[in-house]
Amino acid sequence: MTGSIQNLAAIELGDAVAGRVILPDGDGYDAARSLWNAMADRRPSIIVRCASTADVTAAIRHARDHDLEIGVRCGGHSVIGHSVPADGLMIDLRGMDEVRVDPAARRARIQGGALLGVLDRATQPHGLATTAGNVSHTGVGGLTLGGGMGWLARELGLTCDNVESFEVVTATGDTVTASATENSDLFWGLRGGGGNFGVVTEFQFRLHPVAGRTVVADYAFTLDDAARAMRGWRDLIEVTPRQATLKAWVGTVEGRPRASLGFVWVGDPAHSLDLQREFAALGTPIEQGVTEYSYVELQRLEDDVQGHALRRYWKGHYLRALPDEAIDAFLLRGTPDGDGDLLPGASLQTYGGAIADVADDETAFSHRDAFVEFVAAARWEDPAEDAGRIAAARQYGATIEPFASGAYVNALTDEGATGVRRAYPEHKLARLTKLKDSWDPDNVFHLNHNVAPSRARS
Repeated sequence: MTGSIQNLAAIELGDAVAGRVILPDGDGYDAARSLWNAMADRRPSIIVRCASTADVTAAIRHARDHDLEIGVRCGGHSVIGHSVPADGLMIDLRGMDEVRVDPAARRARIQGGALLGVLDRATQPHGLATTAGNVSHTGVGGLTLGGGMGWLARELGLTCDNVESFEVVTATGDTVTASATENSDLFWGLRGGGGNFGVVTEFQFRLHPVAGRTVVADYAFTLDDAARAMRGWRDLIEVTPRQATLKAWVGTVEGRPRASLGFVWVGDPAHSLDLQREFAALGTPIEQGVTEYSYVELQRLEDDVQGHALRRYWKGHYLRALPDEAIDAFLLRGTPDGDGDLLPGASLQTYGGAIADVADDETAFSHRDAFVEFVAAARWEDPAEDAGRIAAARQYGATIEPFASGAYVNALTDEGATGVRRAYPEHKLARLTKLKDSWDPDNVFHLNHNVAPSRARS
């Protein structure tokens, strides 16, 4: 569209929505388009800060009428920056962040623009929670549609396992409900299939009693000592109670490579003492810490580390097992000695428990048999380091790939169709493609880790 036609169209859209329409010369434009990954620096033609489901409908129809690419923003944590379409229309859901809790029924209704911190703060006064991710400024929508791993998942299931229903605006602008009894195929696909099928404007979640007391334990080792300790850490995984999620990290501290092994325990801290003794027997750490937090504090611990304005790139894998060779590869970070100025840090987080209790075909989310999830995450400030940082992360990911069994769709970056095939086995991808054919045959919602409709494949 030319500038004058675009402005007239934006005026028409502004008259049709209760929220705000923002153009490139408008106040707040740069703030609205800025994402968690500073490398994603795109300029949409129009931003619609939606205030209601009706606004989302109007935005979708406007974009289709004017042949504008659609991006959907909530938390803006997509590393690849899918939320912001260059020269397209960005649907900004952040004005739709209401959370309504029914403590008696243990249910919460959550608008599609809410962040995890809003959800946690609304439910914890009632002693309730549902599985959410590990960074409070992540969007509920993107996390849930991809699956949703968090500190409660081993005990209570993934975020998507706790959804009762979705309110969805489809590619035609219609509003539908997806649940176990209504549009059940769509309900299946939305639990792990990403943002391929529409814009979710409301979720209904099951809540669970969570008292709010947690323990975080960390034991730091030099690389020379870490391999032996980590083999013992691996052996604890299958015998650890579901209240605990084991974690490992490797990176650089004060210019030297370091590894940290630990766990997060959600529940009475006294019940974690046996596990603390098991960790004490792994070896002699150079540092250690065991700290109690409230659940809400736990959910905020990584907020600063994962804060905005940094440049980011990562690689992720699922592993069904963790042989000694994979431990060595994890610790060495794609290098001969585990040392280098541009190397990413990496983490492992354990799966199992309630995640694996759900039959794999029950949801689009896949790889429920994962033993651990690996993510190599690079973050930096200087654009001159882009090529080196990305190359180092790719090299690191390549050394873990021989042990991998697949990938988490929310951990994909620039792998394209190859990554989608790693996230979903062939039979699930076929079913997701059928859903795409039914709900979005024109691939209106393609700024995601895209499941293309059949016509796009022919």
